[in-house]
Amino acid sequence: MIIKKERDIGGKTLSIETGKMAKQANGSAVVRYGDTMVLVTATCNKEPREDVDFFPLSVEYQEKTYAAGKIPGGFFKREGRPSEKEILSARLIDRPLRPLFPDGFKNETQVVAFVLSSDRENDGDVLGTLGASVALSISDIPFEGPIAAVRVGRIAGELIINPTYSQTNESDLELIIAGTEDSILMVEGESREVSEQDMIAALKFGHQFIKEIIDLEKEIIQEFSPTKLEIVPPEIPQDLLQKVDEFARKKIKKAIQETDKKNRHEALREILKEAESTYPEEFENYASMIKEQLHQIEKEEMRSMIINESRRLDGRGMDDIRDISCETSILPRAHGSALFTRGQTQSLGVTTLGTKIDEQIVETLEGESSKSYMLHYNFPPFSVGEVRFFRGPGRREIGHGNLAERSLKTILPSDESFPYTIRIVSDILESNGSSSMASVCSGSLCLMDAGVPVKCHVAGIAMGLIKEDKEVRILTDILGDEDHLGDMDFKVAGTREGITAFQMDIKISGLSFEIMEEALEKAHSARLKILDIMESTIDKPKADISPYAPRIITLMIPTDRIGEVIGPSGKVIRGIIEETGVKIDIDDSGLTVIASPDVEMANLAKKRIETIIEEPETGKVYEATVKRIMNFGAFAEFLPGKEGLIHISELDASHVKTVTDVVKIGDKVHVILKEIDREGRYNLSRKAFLRRQQEQEEKKS
Repeated sequence: MIIKKERDIGGKTLSIETGKMAKQANGSAVVRYGDTMVLVTATCNKEPREDVDFFPLSVEYQEKTYAAGKIPGGFFKREGRPSEKEILSARLIDRPLRPLFPDGFKNETQVVAFVLSSDRENDGDVLGTLGASVALSISDIPFEGPIAAVRVGRIAGELIINPTYSQTNESDLELIIAGTEDSILMVEGESREVSEQDMIAALKFGHQFIKEIIDLEKEIIQEFSPTKLEIVPPEIPQDLLQKVDEFARKKIKKAIQETDKKNRHEALREILKEAESTYPEEFENYASMIKEQLHQIEKEEMRSMIINESRRLDGRGMDDIRDISCETSILPRAHGSALFTRGQTQSLGVTTLGTKIDEQIVETLEGESSKSYMLHYNFPPFSVGEVRFFRGPGRREIGHGNLAERSLKTILPSDESFPYTIRIVSDILESNGSSSMASVCSGSLCLMDAGVPVKCHVAGIAMGLIKEDKEVRILTDILGDEDHLGDMDFKVAGTREGITAFQMDIKISGLSFEIMEEALEKAHSARLKILDIMESTIDKPKADISPYAPRIITLMIPTDRIGEVIGPSGKVIRGIIEETGVKIDIDDSGLTVIASPDVEMANLAKKRIETIIEEPETGKVYEATVKRIMNFGAFAEFLPGKEGLIHISELDASHVKTVTDVVKIGDKVHVILKEIDREGRYNLSRKAFLRRQQEQEEKKS
């Protein structure tokens, strides 16, 4: 049975179709908006996994290059490992879905989104979330949806739903919002220093369209009446849970009073060991369930302490920020460095300045582009006291790095005013609380330390939430455990003027806009306090860049002269590079970038290029090199690739019988360009130069 429903959303037709493609998956849907089409499937195993204490969900998002009429680059000419864009899109689908699977469901589940067609105007990521919601809702997989996602932009103060790529580039705000009919589940985005009030207005605007899209989903879902997989709770003797509770609750309540993370976790591990030795037979049969019960007690006691005592795990009040320290210039050879420490979270931020050839080439469905600014985030296992294999960056690292990258993008200078490629690396050295927001702070500090002319600092803060019935506690600067055991992770980065990036994940339903407004206001107050500390460390960019960073000089070459600068097979430009040791990059417009740590060599290379493109000027003095000697005169190169004749009568102030009496091949002589004749030939005069020189000396005397 093929079912297709359509609705106008933002002036374009949004359609959802099921029953045609991928019918052996538990559920599938094709979502189309404009000419962008995304196929989403949902599949799960019939039996739950017994070896995990978490919900094993995986989300894959793949942009097929044929979707945009392209063949993949590279040797193999096929899609390979996911790009950063695909990983970030998969995370955007995963995050709002994950909280909507029921507790106890441990069947391995996979959501796959294929972008089948791309009009290069509408992004497939929000369509992937919508397709996943439909595929899950019509399947037998337990899912507490439906949900929908939209993108919100703002141009000239007007909010736009699902802006195109070109509109997004013009927008001062880009938000991806996912939610149910009643509340928002996830927000991800960036902005150019917008206010908290404008952010809330954008969220409300987007949520109205989410409701419309969910209405469309329901028209399809009501055509199905799937029998959902039964979640069979594990069999465990009730008296065992009671025994575990009586044994552990007081101990856990005491353990979480320990304000140091390491000591607290050690105390909880000791309780687990003691429980295992006290109930060896029960652990043999029900180990995972007992561990889950201990974790549940920890969660209940932590939340109770916050709700009833207004006291947090490390002893702080609700709005208190952990102690902060900032240092800059801690790495002597790095172009810019900073160490930002907030409580037990520490980020080493390092800025490296490069040239145009260091830009990252990005190939996506909408075309190839280059990035002159990158922020890379690394989370080594020692930052949380663990041992793990070192592999490439995972999805979490790419997501956190992307959030920090966007947070700082607004304050960076334009390529025209600062023609450097900028790479920031945030190495997390300790982690207990938002390391992505610490990366924003260390990144801002090391940019100023590197002498990058940024307009101001950016700071980031992570907010949390504990909600029990009508009791609500908003937490400022959350710890890792408060994130894990709480109801919200709400990251906000910005300047004194406004918000630059925003990320929120909600684990509960029914979160009101009033709570979000309060959290935003508290985040604003915290951000200003952090900015005070950062500014007291370094309040403006250094006057000059590091002596170890390349000096960049730019100039424009007429496009019809680029070939002369490059020379046959690159001979001319290679010669300049070998002579000066600089890096030279020339683009198709003639913009030429010369880079070298040695300013003198960079200026020499510039002079060499300017000499090549210089137009000959009559009456001007040139230093010429004799190339050929004839009976009637000498031919000399006075500009690269340009030769003129010094007639025998113009070789000297006195009479010359033989050319070789005055010059030989290879001699350098000063000449004046006397004339460019009708045929474009250059007539040079050494005699005129000598006379001019004599006249100047007579004037001096």
